[in-house]
Amino acid sequence: MWFLFALLLGLAVGSFVNVVIHRLPKGEGLGGRSRCPHCGHTLSPSDLVPVLSYLALRGRCRYCKAPISSRYPLVEGLTGGLFLLTALYFPPGVEALLVFLFLAFLVALAFIDLDTQELPDGLTYGLLFLGLLAAGLLGFPLGFGQALDGALLAAGLLALVAGYGAFFLRRFREGKPEVPVGSHQVHMAALFGALLGPGVGMALAFLSWALSARTGRPVVLKDRIVLPLLPLAWALGFLLGGMGYVQALQGSLVAAGGLALAGGLYWAFRAPSLEPEEEEPVAMGYGDVKLMGALGAWLGPYALLALLLAAFSGALLGVLFRQRTLPFGPHLALGGVVAFFYGEALVRAYLAYLGVS
Repeated sequence: MWFLFALLLGLAVGSFVNVVIHRLPKGEGLGGRSRCPHCGHTLSPSDLVPVLSYLALRGRCRYCKAPISSRYPLVEGLTGGLFLLTALYFPPGVEALLVFLFLAFLVALAFIDLDTQELPDGLTYGLLFLGLLAAGLLGFPLGFGQALDGALLAAGLLALVAGYGAFFLRRFREGKPEVPVGSHQVHMAALFGALLGPGVGMALAFLSWALSARTGRPVVLKDRIVLPLLPLAWALGFLLGGMGYVQALQGSLVAAGGLALAGGLYWAFRAPSLEPEEEEPVAMGYGDVKLMGALGAWLGPYALLALLLAAFSGALLGVLFRQRTLPFGPHLALGGVVAFFYGEALVRAYLAYLGVS
């Protein structure tokens, strides 16, 4: 009965996830009756039975006969399957409920990113804070300290990947700093975090943020100075011996992650500017950084495995479909699901392959 309940619940939640995917990017409310996107007719309860209604109507609206996207039963079936997978690993209880929420968030984020190439802050930060809350109150799936460290380290890692990627795409030219906070402060936090520790790195970057807000001008160090110096700071930790290189790298990532998530939260509440801005080449959006931070809160060190799986999945699909640009969110979501359920087994199998254990 537990497996059947999980499957049916997943199908029902998948139907609501479809509403989120369709309405949230448009800024529409999630309440109210569902309507046909073609004719606007209000759908009856018999039109909204997950998967079965689509099959019974043969993929067409009952009222205007317009085709219904196969995306709807796909999302419902996928969510139902993921909930059933959860039931195989977790008995009925609060932990299973939290995993259901984790998976529903990832499904919504993946399909929204496919449609819009954006990851809504409400979902990425919602997933992040849900993971920290679960860790703090229940110690699930990690202790609070592990969840917080995982979020900061994971966000910091991807923020630096995005920073260096954009730096290379600009052919090592200086990018335009954002006021009062942007990627420049993230890179500064990483450099000072490697040299002086994460607390000092974040404090100095927050000071730069405050001065930029006060003066209305970017008070930052240039990327063409900071980004080349950062690997040297890591190398200095390595030359000092002991665990110096580990501390330097950890301090760098934690400080960068803290600034990336704090700065992203600032811009999430800031009213969008109406003035057109000149677009600069980017390797990865900061929505992916926030999602990576959320995965870190749920997965801890296995977030790195999720990132590796996402990179492999993205590269494979890019080659198969000959696409140079693909939204990275769906691949991160896929990597997060695999790492959550099978991360430990995959790591053990890999170490056994290497003969380490």
